Amino acid sequence: MTTVLTPASPLTAADRCDRCGAQAYLRVVLASGGELLFCAHHGRKFEPELKKIAVEIQDESGRLATTTASAASDER
Repeated sequence: MTTVLTPASPLTAADRCDRCGAQAYLRVVLASGGELLFCAHHGRKFEPELKKIAVEIQDESGRLATTTASAASDER
């Protein structure tokens, strides 16, 4: 399994988790050529199983920690 640090095609807000429909932060590429998309929650939940079947895992969940709030500080 390979974890991609700088993906060729970043995940966007339009990419949705195959499990719950939330924004996807993980792309799992399968040996068959297919791919699965997961939100950070489901990516963590299914990580042990995904590592067994993945050819590549693109993990962009780190973007969640770097997101800044757009509201003014007195509105938070």
